[in-house]
Amino acid sequence: MAGAIASRMSFSSLKRKQPKTFTVRIVTMDAEMEFNCEVKWKGKDLFDLVCRTLGLRETWFFGLQYTIKDTVAWLKMDKKVLDHDVPTEEPVTFHFLAKFYPENAEEELVQEITQHLFFLQVKKQILDEKIYCPPEASVLLASYAVQAKYGDYDPTVHQRGFLAQEELLPKRVINLYQMTPEMWEERITAWYAEHRGRARDEAEMEYLKIAQDLEMYGVNYFAIRNKKGTELLLGVDALGLHIYDPENRLTPKISFPWNEIRNISYSDKEFTIKPLDKKIDVFKFNSSKLRVNKLILQLCIGNHDLFMRRRKADSLEVQQMKAQAREEKARKQMERQRLAREKQMREEAERTRDELERRLLQLKEEATMANEALMRSEETADLLAEKAQITEEEAKLLAQKAAEAEQEMQRIKATAIRTEEEKRLMEQKVLEAEMLALKMAEESERRAKEADQLKQDLQEARESERRAKQKLLEITSKSSYMPMNSGMTALPADLPSFSLISESLSFDFKDTDMKRLSMEIEKEKVEYMEKSKHLQEQLNELKTEIEALKLKERETALDILHNENADRGNSKHNTIKKVPSPRQKTYLHLRLQSRLFQGTLCVVMGSPSVILTCA
Repeated sequence: MAGAIASRMSFSSLKRKQPKTFTVRIVTMDAEMEFNCEVKWKGKDLFDLVCRTLGLRETWFFGLQYTIKDTVAWLKMDKKVLDHDVPTEEPVTFHFLAKFYPENAEEELVQEITQHLFFLQVKKQILDEKIYCPPEASVLLASYAVQAKYGDYDPTVHQRGFLAQEELLPKRVINLYQMTPEMWEERITAWYAEHRGRARDEAEMEYLKIAQDLEMYGVNYFAIRNKKGTELLLGVDALGLHIYDPENRLTPKISFPWNEIRNISYSDKEFTIKPLDKKIDVFKFNSSKLRVNKLILQLCIGNHDLFMRRRKADSLEVQQMKAQAREEKARKQMERQRLAREKQMREEAERTRDELERRLLQLKEEATMANEALMRSEETADLLAEKAQITEEEAKLLAQKAAEAEQEMQRIKATAIRTEEEKRLMEQKVLEAEMLALKMAEESERRAKEADQLKQDLQEARESERRAKQKLLEITSKSSYMPMNSGMTALPADLPSFSLISESLSFDFKDTDMKRLSMEIEKEKVEYMEKSKHLQEQLNELKTEIEALKLKERETALDILHNENADRGNSKHNTIKKVPSPRQKTYLHLRLQSRLFQGTLCVVMGSPSVILTCA
């Protein structure tokens, strides 16, 4: 029993000792974190926990922001977390943001994490158009943002369209120009390519150095009214307080630098700014809410403290951080240089390797080509050997043909000699044929003369015949008037015997003349035929000799007809032999007729005068 009571007492004591916690969600610019916080924790406890978690030592620039009734508020360091007007739902959400901005980011921001958080916050404010940025500056800032994210530009990696999903320019700038996303990307990439060699922290610092010169950088605006009720804007930044026209947030109408402000106070909704120069009137204005006045006062106190702090010597902590930052920067610089050297050496090694690989590939190709050339050379050698063998055989054949050609030449020479002899003989025969033709021409001329003589004889015979006929007619006409008996008695007694003798003589004369004439004609014919036969034989012999030298392709139509007649045996002599010419017929007829007429006249007339004529 006593043990049970003791155990219940120890459990209840543990339950009372166990602190109550609540969940807190911290949202940074690039991450979210959740913590279990004790109920009794003040704002500083939570803030320190977040800073330790992030490794942040420059804590005076940051704070934990939350929203209550559409109004921005900052977690107070000396007040419990749950005593603020925060939402009761868990997890309670706070945004870890920069509350105060440096005058010179390059000199004041020491840690890299500090620079990175400022870079992300300022970049978001520019893209959300809470900070006005001209279009050209927007492109330049976008190029540094790309350098911080992607590193050095590499055309093989960063090809067209690699920024398509990135939000780099304010929508106001994009809508201001009739440019496609590709055109914007081209211009950003052109700037981006010039930032080669810059590390992420250097690119982010360059971004902040450009952004801190913008008119709305680091300014918190609040709507106020002056004593006259005119609506104005109060701007609080690292340099002081500024009064703006609501339509112009870039150029302040009045500015109060921190070193010229003596006192700042508020009472209820009225805010009072007392300048250091007492001659200058006190500036009073009213805000819409008391909570806004409290926020303005917090920002004024914090910015004024930082303003005065910058103009004093750095604290030991800041000096240590700056020294560590310089060492870290030097170490990183050396590391970057080492990496750059290694990268350069690696690139050179890669180039050397590529060159060696290219050379090796080239040598392989050359070796392959050499092998192919060797194979071709071997094939060429085989072909040449085969060709040499063929050439040798051809040489032998040519030698053999040369010998044959020599023999043929000798034979041709001998044939040429024989041909010369045959030509000479043929020329001699041609001469003989020409002589024979000449003789035959002379004989023909002689025959023609004989024919003329025969014509003349024929004319004389015809003239004699005409005279004889005339005389016969005269005699016939005279004897017709004589009486037949008287005529018979007047004749001598021996007249009949004379008539018989005359008749007999006349008959004998006719037969002998015919025979003699026939013999002469036959003799002439035989002589002519012998001469023609001899000439024909000579011509045939000449034709046979020259037949081998004839070119068939040059034969004319007459040559062909002549050859056909010769093959059929239709020669000129055969034709003359078969069909006598009119000249020969006339010649024979005239000679026979002359002889016959002369004989007939001799028989009929029977008178001495006729006999004399016949004689």
